[in-house]
Parts: sequence; C-alpha cells; structure tokens
Amino acid sequence: MFVRVRLDRGETGSMQIGRGVQQGCSLSPILFNLYTECLTKEALDGLGDFKVGGQIIQTVKYADDLVLMAKEETVLQGMIDRLIEIGRCYGMEMNVEKTKVMKISRQPTPVTIKIDQKQVENVKCFKYLGSLLTDDGRCTCEIKSRIAMAKAAFSKKKNLFTSKLDLNLRKKLVKCYIWSIALYGAETWTLRAVDQKHLESFEMWCWRRMEKISWTDYVRNEEVLIRVSEQRNILHEIRKRKANLIGHILRGNCLLKEVIEGKIEGRIEVTGRRKNMLDYLGDRRGYFHLKEKALDRIKWRNCFERDCGPVVLTDYG
Repeated sequence: MFVRVRLDRGETGSMQIGRGVQQGCSLSPILFNLYTECLTKEALDGLGDFKVGGQIIQTVKYADDLVLMAKEETVLQGMIDRLIEIGRCYGMEMNVEKTKVMKISRQPTPVTIKIDQKQVENVKCFKYLGSLLTDDGRCTCEIKSRIAMAKAAFSKKKNLFTSKLDLNLRKKLVKCYIWSIALYGAETWTLRAVDQKHLESFEMWCWRRMEKISWTDYVRNEEVLIRVSEQRNILHEIRKRKANLIGHILRGNCLLKEVIEGKIEGRIEVTGRRKNMLDYLGDRRGYFHLKEKALDRIKWRNCFERDCGPVVLTDYG
C-alpha cells in the first residue's frame, strides 16, 4: 500500500506502508466493513437457531468485532466451520488464539468448539465494546471493573481534585471525568442490592478522597456529605440514564424493544425470577403502563425526578 502526505505547498512522493493497520485512506474502514458484511452474509445464510421475535439473530457486529450467537453447541460449530470456509475464499483466516467461546447460563458448563482441530478457549468473561460480559449474565464484575478504572483515573489527577480550587468546580470535575468512567454502560446494568452498595461506597470514596478524609479519621458519611454539600446521587444518575435509554427504545419499534419484552424463543426454566433492566425504573403498575408513559417524552422525563419503589412486570400476555 502506497500513500502520500499532504503538505502546505503540495504533496510528498509516494511512500510504501509496511507496518501497522492499513487505514491511510478514509474509505478503508468503510470498505472493510462492507467486505466483512458480504463475507458473513454469504457464510451464515440459512444458519443459526437463536430467535428474537421470530427473527434469527446470528451475529452481533461492530467494525471488526464479531460475535456469533447460537443456542446449541453443534449449531455454533457449524457456523464457525462455514465462516472459516467462506473466509478463506475471501482471503481471510480466523485466529484461534484471539477467538473465545462463552456459554451464558445459570449453570455454565464448558463447550467444545474447534477451529482447524484446535480447541477454542472457554472463558467466563470477556470484554466487548468496553463492557465486561460474564457467563452468569450478571453485571457485578463489570461494575467492580468500572469502579477500579475510575479510582485509578482519580489517583492520576489526585492533585487537581484535592487542590484549593473552588469546591463546586472540583465536584463538577469529579462527576465529569471520574463518574463518566465508572458509569460507562450503566444504562444496561441490572443492579442488585450488593451492586448498589458498591456504587454508593465508590461515591463516598470520591468525596472522602477529594476532602482528604482518611478512614482512620472516623468521619461518618453524613458528615462527609455535609462538608461537600452533596446528597447520594450516583444511583439516581444511573436511574435517569436508564430511563433515557429505555424511553427511547419503547418509543420505537426495534430489536431491543423485543428483547426487553422477552420475545426470545426457547424453553424458559422455572426458577426464581431475576431482576431485569426495567425493575430499577420504579413503576409498580407494570410494563404496559411504563410503555404508555414513554410515548410522552416530557412526562417520561419528569416522572423519574422522584424516587419510586420497584416495578412488578405482570402485564405480559
């Protein structure tokens, strides 16, 4: 691949690129996406057994990050074999070292998936688009990971956050730069009581560090909040973010809406009901009332300015 560098008074001569990702042209990412889209469509045509609302979902794709989805091990193996076969016709190879398999279940067990007779590694979690996905379908590991990253970011800018700048300015900086790291993807979290405790502890950690209050000082959380003129807001912030996302989904007619409504085909195990995304929004009258309320943007936003109890989803047909 040859490129030229544009200068103020013209261009340089042609130079060959021998290393790195060949994205010298702004069209390269678009062309690559079109190329891989054609590849996957041809390879996976007629395959797959994972259905949402009657529609077969084979992949979740973002640029060059590709996730294959299947309910049965044999179906997934068939999809991978076909993808390898067609990929070679397109001049592409699947890297077994970078490929992982994960079974999401209440009782996860290892699965045997092979690429050219080589076993694909089973993992209990992996990071996709910045979020940590686990085989139990919970968000606890992701929340802990996010909190750890946010604390590391706080430590790097500790001198700024603990300086003699105006208190309100420092609080805004913490919420802008630190909370944004901790709450990345929070719109999709399903929070249990233990997760809420972790988040509230992180919130108090931020204010204590900002005011240079050591745990050995035995200062109560209530006193810390008074010093920084704050209330516990992090859970309320998550609730507002979730409301914005879910309101947008419920007003539309898309795949995400069908997932929220539970239109995933297959056998449902008779076990204790887990919390879901909607439980944290706090409308006791059920899903259909929530859906109706979402049609009015203003009312939808206003109703989440107050605190409510848990929602009970009993209106499913």
